[in-house]
Amino acid sequence: MATSVLDRAGTAAIHQEKTGLWSWITTVDHKRIGILYGASAFLFFLIGGLEALLIRVQLSRPDNAFISPEFYNQLFTMHGTTMIFLGVMPLSAMFFNFMIPLHVGARDVAFPRLNAFSYWVFLLGGLFLNASFLFGAAPNGGWFGYANLSTKQYSPGLNMDFWAIGLQILGIASLAAGVNFFVTILNMRAPGMKLMRMPMFAWATFITQLLVLLSFPVITVALILLMFDRLFGTHFYVPAGGGDPILWQHLFWVFGHPEVYILILPAFGIVSEIMPVFSRKPLFGYAAMVFALAFIAVLGFGVWSHHMFATGMGPVADTVFSLATMLIAIPTGVKIFNWMGTAWGGSLQMKTPMYFALGFIAMFIIGGLSGVMHSAAPADLQQTDTYFVVAHFHYVLFGGSIFAITAGVYYWWPKMFGKLLDEGLGKLHFWLMLIGFNLTFFPMHIVGLHGMPRRVYTYSAGFGFETLNLIETVGSFILATSFLVFIINLLKTWRSDAKAPSDPWNGATLEWAIPSPPQEFNFPELITVHGRDPLWSMKRENGGRLPEPQRVGGEGIHLPPPSIWPLVCAFGVLAVFLSLMLHEKTGPIGIVLAVSLLFLSIFKWAFEPVH
Repeated sequence: MATSVLDRAGTAAIHQEKTGLWSWITTVDHKRIGILYGASAFLFFLIGGLEALLIRVQLSRPDNAFISPEFYNQLFTMHGTTMIFLGVMPLSAMFFNFMIPLHVGARDVAFPRLNAFSYWVFLLGGLFLNASFLFGAAPNGGWFGYANLSTKQYSPGLNMDFWAIGLQILGIASLAAGVNFFVTILNMRAPGMKLMRMPMFAWATFITQLLVLLSFPVITVALILLMFDRLFGTHFYVPAGGGDPILWQHLFWVFGHPEVYILILPAFGIVSEIMPVFSRKPLFGYAAMVFALAFIAVLGFGVWSHHMFATGMGPVADTVFSLATMLIAIPTGVKIFNWMGTAWGGSLQMKTPMYFALGFIAMFIIGGLSGVMHSAAPADLQQTDTYFVVAHFHYVLFGGSIFAITAGVYYWWPKMFGKLLDEGLGKLHFWLMLIGFNLTFFPMHIVGLHGMPRRVYTYSAGFGFETLNLIETVGSFILATSFLVFIINLLKTWRSDAKAPSDPWNGATLEWAIPSPPQEFNFPELITVHGRDPLWSMKRENGGRLPEPQRVGGEGIHLPPPSIWPLVCAFGVLAVFLSLMLHEKTGPIGIVLAVSLLFLSIFKWAFEPVH
């Protein structure tokens, strides 16, 4: 754990910024790991966006032969998998890593090396999944992996092996991070920071980690059963052998619906930090927002079968899950009204983060309204396999999560890197993203209600889908252009010499009380918290803004040293799964070598000197 003590010699340790590639490979600094998460996730996000553009080109006109049906299946499977597991989740993890210790007033996370391990496992899992393209065997059974499409009979190649094993690797990364941040938030808070004084992003992170810790074991079990079916000839999902493909759907969606909230709750937290700062007033209904988050998390485990109305569960199950789906709209509505109440009567500062936060609220309302429509089982039965559902979940996950994460990037960039992103380019990014997003996904509601099925690689002329699909494709390229503007903004800011002040937005939380970017030890002295919005309280006591914080040497502060063993251990995890996947070729010797590497790295990690 991170501690605050003198070193063994009793001398004053002075912390200097470590540079060079090796310092990044061996880092256990939560801020650097957050940056690594963000950079890796953004690259994967761009790959997922490229896959989406290829899909849209294919669907831009009827009877198109731009790509083959098999490659189309690979594209839409990898697009969904990439955006969920390699894009949105790790982009949220970027903020978990960088901001949570700063928000709760801690010098580090609870388990720094476990934190590094989670990043390297995530990176290797993402590379493993995308390496499938190099072997012409990218996953092709849908991001949901429904049995029997994912069983050996209907997917005999390595395609779904890559998918099942890749998700298990990514699940290990998520569980490691979940344990780390759960303990960090419970045990590492600054003196006086009670649970009901935590920033809303810390609350959203805490509840997200609870969902991760409770839901990821379920998908792990489901994937292990699928892996045994595929690699070792068992029949958990094969009806001919006594198995049940519906078992996969139950296990997957018991994970899959909490996963939706794992993706969206961090977005709620980000917007809940931005709205008060740019409205110049405290968050409206703080306690109600906390309980709404908790209520969403609890109900999130009770609505999974609304994804399964088409499986014929019967009227009792349909009724229960319909009512639960209607009920979960209530805490979500509470949050929307509280954000509106925060802005109402405030002195609104219309900066780029605020634009994206308001865009998030508007787009998420649309996605939420179409979601409530699916609580009616008869309507869902008609819509479930059409583009109406594609429109719904993109309004929730892109219009929700990505808009909010982008707001967070513009908001926290000066804290992370000490420079402000360009406001003009930021607002251009927002308007292009808003227009392109709605042109791409709103027409999908219409073609879906007109009967266009999803997961088809082409369609015939004469059904009335042509014009709207062409509009969707044009919109997707406008959306891609918005991210090109964002990249230009990043490059322009990176080359600029202009430095941002430590508190450019007049922030309310503790991260704005220290220099930008923060020093390795975060806080030279532990801060005592006396209420919510602690920095605003300090400013009021000081008669206005606080003086610019100065960088100090960090004398007497001990932090854990860099370590290579989290990376080696991550390679050990990958090696074990690879040896299982290739066991017919390598035999038991491959498994023995892989397990030996894993246990050696764990041993070296456990007995690594702390000084």
